[in-house]
Amino acid sequence: MNKRQIQARLIEKGSNFRRFALTHGYEPRTVTQAVQRWAGASTLPNGRLTFSILRDLSLAIGAEVLPGILADADADADADGLRQPTTTEEP
Repeated sequence: MNKRQIQARLIEKGSNFRRFALTHGYEPRTVTQAVQRWAGASTLPNGRLTFSILRDLSLAIGAEVLPGILADADADADADGLRQPTTTEEP
């Protein structure tokens, strides 16, 4: 996604980059810099803060800002034991 597409999705949700940043505990300028730098990229960022911003942004707009960022976040959560295993009980 490019910066304008991300911005349009935020507007559809009644938000913008500044509101998103403040509600998620980020500095507004840091969010805009992360989006400016990484929007449209095909690789994932190495920095933890940038990765967190883009992952949270993807969750907020309901689409991956970078290809694979949500799948990578799920894999990290599984490795850290943060996700609860899903169990299905038979009746």
